[in-house]
Amino acid sequence: MKRCKNIMVTLLFAMLTAAVLTAGCGQQNEEKNESSAKAAEQQKIVVSAAASLKETMNSLAEEYKKKQPNTELTFNFGASGSLQSQIEQGAPADVFISAAQKQMDTLDSKGLLADGTRKDLLINKIVLITPKDNKNDIKQFSDIITDKAKKIAIGDPKSVPAGQYAEEVFKNLKYEDAVTPKAVYGNDVRAVLAWVENGEADCGLVYKTDAAISDKVNIVAEAPDGSHKPIIYPVAILKSTKSMDAAKDFVAFLQTPEAAKIFEKYGFTMAK
Repeated sequence: MKRCKNIMVTLLFAMLTAAVLTAGCGQQNEEKNESSAKAAEQQKIVVSAAASLKETMNSLAEEYKKKQPNTELTFNFGASGSLQSQIEQGAPADVFISAAQKQMDTLDSKGLLADGTRKDLLINKIVLITPKDNKNDIKQFSDIITDKAKKIAIGDPKSVPAGQYAEEVFKNLKYEDAVTPKAVYGNDVRAVLAWVENGEADCGLVYKTDAAISDKVNIVAEAPDGSHKPIIYPVAILKSTKSMDAAKDFVAFLQTPEAAKIFEKYGFTMAK
């Protein structure tokens, strides 16, 4: 009888132990599932992008939301040089899209890009624009060195790639001496566009994609072939990102046929 009692006690203890272990495992699984669900809900990506991409990126965000509803995209638009400086100073960013290679090169040289994530994404063009009424009858680049153009708006070459391209155009056309006294400098390409739209400048140099979104300006000429370096927009993931998988997924999306249609709608050409 005593032996049977001991066996029953042992069996009861074993059953209680198993129950405790099962409950513990179940709780761990529940916590793990809750943690995974929470992580999925909290995916956030900060994208620092050239000002010329504003409308395009907002349209892309709507499309991307359909594919990844748990990923929240936050955009920081500005001149590529300013964005570069912000990133260097530790501003939060997961993805950087520059309007020129120079800014991306600088971040790369400082080891701030995640290895193997840099890619050439888009191609753009520089154009000469006037207000819609074009009262001064500016029709070609040679007109900007005449009395027809008294104020020429360009991006500040110190931080705005569009301004750097504009300076290249002036230099290669040998217009520097005539243009410099007339130049007014915007802190990004959208400021240049606004000045021309409002008639505060007789003409300006902006990206073709910027001119395409405005019904208040005329494109009178494209910069001559060879007058500036190819305008290539590179994209890269920042090494400091805490959302590498989500950032990679978004960058991959930017290279899909669906994204290409949106880029092309706004006047960009996909880089090969």
